[in-house]
Amino acid sequence: MSESSENQSQTKTSPIKYFISGGFGGVCTVLSGHPLDTIKVRLQTMPKPAPGQSPMYAGTFDCLSKTVKQEGVKGLYKGMAAPLTGVAPIFALSFFGFGLGKRLQQSSEGEDLSLIQLFYAGAFSGVLTTVIMSPGERIKCLLQIQQAGTGPAKYAGPKDCVRQLYKEGGLRSIYKGTVATLLRDVPASGMYFMSYDLIQRSLKKEGQEIGLLSTIFAGGMAGIANWAVGMPADVIKSRLQTAPEGTYPNGIRDVFGSLLKEDGPRAFYKGVVPVMLRAFPANAACFIGFEIAMNALNLVAPNL
Repeated sequence: MSESSENQSQTKTSPIKYFISGGFGGVCTVLSGHPLDTIKVRLQTMPKPAPGQSPMYAGTFDCLSKTVKQEGVKGLYKGMAAPLTGVAPIFALSFFGFGLGKRLQQSSEGEDLSLIQLFYAGAFSGVLTTVIMSPGERIKCLLQIQQAGTGPAKYAGPKDCVRQLYKEGGLRSIYKGTVATLLRDVPASGMYFMSYDLIQRSLKKEGQEIGLLSTIFAGGMAGIANWAVGMPADVIKSRLQTAPEGTYPNGIRDVFGSLLKEDGPRAFYKGVVPVMLRAFPANAACFIGFEIAMNALNLVAPNL
């Protein structure tokens, strides 16, 4: 067992350290994964080409190339301020919700849960994070789809985006897409925590603790499992949250029908390549960041 893993096990009962370390791990996730997230959103929301015309982007690498050529590398980081602002409380709520979901199902403290019970606990965490995740996703997506060279940008940044959305429709406009976010995060979070625990169990050798590399591998693979389940709802959410008001009067049902009519079932996996390319390293970065922050806190504030 690595020294960092030992320190982590000794500080599991410190909610302040867990919150700070989890928040820092989340920041690492955003910094490492946001460029591919921008590409994913642009692929998901690009307009349907007219008959005889080529699509705006031929695929993941074409989108990457055009974005960097037209907007520079900074174009890949558009809308990053919104997820960065909300990432610490999101990660804190996520792990808190998972722990609470586990405790509610245990008849005694420390009782091992079945995989389906772990799924339920993870799904419960997805409900809690949606309160923060939904408006952050709405702002992020609107900023990400702004293209350089297509006229003046509608939003100057996250604050301007919030101001305009509130002016247009109040809190309801800011929280547009909340149900779609729930449909994504509840099953996806369940799969994330269940698969993480399953992989940890399979890697653990009798009499030994899980090492850092094994933890990173489990986290990365859990991230892939998370998106394999959440991808269809994510496409619906992105399309709904970026559409002009009135485009889909019946909400999710209209988006679902429109996507199915346009491209069939494959429409629900638009942007899957950048998502899967991002999933493993982003989640690995989260666990690396968590370990670094926890070790630093143990050195500078052992009694925190």
